[in-house]
Amino acid sequence: MAAPKSPGSPAGDEHQERVHGAFDDLESKLGDRAAGEAKQALDQVRAAAARRDASAAREGLSAVREQHGWLWEEMTRHPRVAALIDELALWGF
Repeated sequence: MAAPKSPGSPAGDEHQERVHGAFDDLESKLGDRAAGEAKQALDQVRAAAARRDASAAREGLSAVREQHGWLWEEMTRHPRVAALIDELALWGF
């Protein structure tokens, strides 16, 4: 398996766009439910996934699962976000 591209590379930019697009779509579907602490948790996972930080993503996803079970369910049901979570698993999550 090839090593992940650095964030400044074209492939890194494409990855970041894909991550932000998926999370933006999820947030638009959640509407006002994604506010306060849930929004902060979602933003932390988004940032970690965008920079391919498996450790921070793992911590963020664990926090979402433990503290915001409904958000975890929404994330795993959203096709694009679920695909990113699967990718994180391949990175060693």
